[in-house]
Amino acid sequence: MHLIHKRIGVKTLLLLCIFLCTQLSFAQNDASSTAKVQAIFDQFMKYRHENKVDKAMETLDEAANIAESNEDTKLLLDTYHQYARIFLEEGDHETALRYWDRASIYLRDMSYSYGQAFQLYLEAALRYDEGNNFQALKLLEESRKLSNNRNLSNNILLLEAYIFTNIEKYDDAIKNLHALIVNSDDKERAYLAAKANLQLAKISVKLNDYEEGIIHSKAALELSEKHGFAKEVKNANEELSDIYEKTGDYKEALIFNKGLAKIKDSIFNIEKAKLEANTADDTRFEHMSNELNKQQAKIEELSESKNRSEITAILTSAFLTIISLLAVSLFRNNQIKLKTNDLLYTKNKELELARDAAVSAMEAKTNFLSTVTHELRTPLYAVTGLTHLLLEENPSEHQKEHLKSLKFSGEYLLNFINDILQINKIDAEKLEPLSIEFKLHKVLNDVVDSLQQNANENKTKLILDYDPNIPQQLLGDPIKLSQIFMNLVGNALKFTKNGKVEVIAKLLKKEEDEVKLYFEVRDNGIGISEDQQKHIFDSFEQGSIQINREYGGTGLGLTIVKSLLGLFGSTIQLESDLGHGSSFYFEMDLKCDTKALDEVACQLDPETFQFKGLHLLVVEDNKINQVITKKMLTKKEITCDIANNGNEAIDLAKSNTYDAILMDIHMPGISGEEATRQIRKFDEDIPIIALTAISLDDSLDSFYAAGCNDVVTKPFKPEVFYQKIGENIFKSKIQGSV
Repeated sequence: MHLIHKRIGVKTLLLLCIFLCTQLSFAQNDASSTAKVQAIFDQFMKYRHENKVDKAMETLDEAANIAESNEDTKLLLDTYHQYARIFLEEGDHETALRYWDRASIYLRDMSYSYGQAFQLYLEAALRYDEGNNFQALKLLEESRKLSNNRNLSNNILLLEAYIFTNIEKYDDAIKNLHALIVNSDDKERAYLAAKANLQLAKISVKLNDYEEGIIHSKAALELSEKHGFAKEVKNANEELSDIYEKTGDYKEALIFNKGLAKIKDSIFNIEKAKLEANTADDTRFEHMSNELNKQQAKIEELSESKNRSEITAILTSAFLTIISLLAVSLFRNNQIKLKTNDLLYTKNKELELARDAAVSAMEAKTNFLSTVTHELRTPLYAVTGLTHLLLEENPSEHQKEHLKSLKFSGEYLLNFINDILQINKIDAEKLEPLSIEFKLHKVLNDVVDSLQQNANENKTKLILDYDPNIPQQLLGDPIKLSQIFMNLVGNALKFTKNGKVEVIAKLLKKEEDEVKLYFEVRDNGIGISEDQQKHIFDSFEQGSIQINREYGGTGLGLTIVKSLLGLFGSTIQLESDLGHGSSFYFEMDLKCDTKALDEVACQLDPETFQFKGLHLLVVEDNKINQVITKKMLTKKEITCDIANNGNEAIDLAKSNTYDAILMDIHMPGISGEEATRQIRKFDEDIPIIALTAISLDDSLDSFYAAGCNDVVTKPFKPEVFYQKIGENIFKSKIQGSV
């Protein structure tokens, strides 16, 4: 028994050795075959770049033979792709399409992402060759998603640049081509750079920038001559000859024209062209013959058995019938496809023109509304400012009533302008939520305090129900959040008399530094009917004409709320019964600053500001605004100097000492932003507060980037005006004491 086990062990060991040797032999053969194929494709790429089509075809034939002998479908697919590419580059669209079709058959039965990507790239090239630019762009985008191969990505960039040039998107084309000039492709670096320079030269000529065209043409010529890119040498000479002729430099044009003639007339090139044409024809004929031979071999194999001769005849007849039907079907489908493509291209062009017209109209509307609102804000500043000053001068009772009406009308008009501007910015997609630290309780408290007077006038209780578990310090956009609640609470107060309005904020969930909050504004006012609820969030919609006449307003508040919540990824919900009130509620995800939870913020109390003795510089080009601002400062015993423009402001700031500068932004000459930049070069500490008649959100970043410490929007409320001055001048003192 021991002897039997010993013999079995020896046999097993021998079999294992034989198996390992066999596997090692196969692995070495595979590695050797792969290296050989790679060398063949590298040689093909070199011949293709040098425009040696005959040699390139021969190397592809060799690769195809290896693929067929090894039954390597991926290699055969790659070979067919290169056949299709080179025939397309030589202008033989029909043969290129035939090889592309053949490759698509192989792709059906294999999972090969690079092959799929290259197939889409070739299809895009075929569509581009047919003039279907937009289809080609879509196919290139799909190809890019399937493979991150660097060489393929660079070729996609080049083809995109050609298409962008065709549809006159020159900026996009130039961007792609500049990327290709400095490409790091390990296979076609110089070739792609030469191609890119040639295309940049053509674009420069289209844009009448002949100097840039000469630079890129010469760069292409230098690269092509160095690496032997024959076709690109000819094209660069042609481009330079044309450019110099257009610029009137006939001497230089003649030099490149002679070089071009020499290239065209050389016997070598004529013979080469004939040889390449013959080689291409031979390749097509050879592949057709191979297909016929394969079919003949199958027929002979079946014919060896006499018993199957009748079956063979039937199958052959059926096969030919099916092929004929398929050919007819494919022809018809191709005709339909061509007509459909032409129709789609036409419709796409029409849609593109319609889109451009719509964009132009939207831009015109945006610019118009921005200009109008800015121009309206400037006289409104005079109206509200003078009204405030007159009310401060102890007018008689009958005058006070008129002045209060004037103040109300000015504030109403300002709110209307703000709503129009807000909708305009939302439509233009210019709003983006900020992510800054803020205290939610303070934001809601400020909203409630500011609307308390409205509540008192309607004899309505305004209550804030705030969850103490909500983190003190949150990260988000307090300005837009305040706008949301101002609109919701203001809307609720408008339609509630002798009732109650509740502002509710609850913590739903807290996980690490993220919180989910629930907000609700609930009233027991007139309510909204089911029919009205369907359209209540539309612009200028207030439910009915009667409601609009009785309660007033623009009907934009809820539209603004819906759009602003969309920026936070939230949705407004509504529950209402006619005659029993309404409830608007939503949820919002915010981040909380856990590090700042225990910090005690320094609150500035306006009553503690000692304005007396302060000396400010007011930069304002409007004479009425100068008078109003100066009088408002004088009320607080603040003295000031007036600068009529940015240049005067810079000179006064250099030669005098001021506690702060109030800077108008839009002025003739240099703007307030530029004046601020110049002042910051010699004084980094002085507080500069921007006074502007445009919306705060429009250029907040640019104001701060220029060096402003704070921003006040005109027309402003006096208490806000004084608050901003006090905060910025006395901030350092208060922070020091804390």
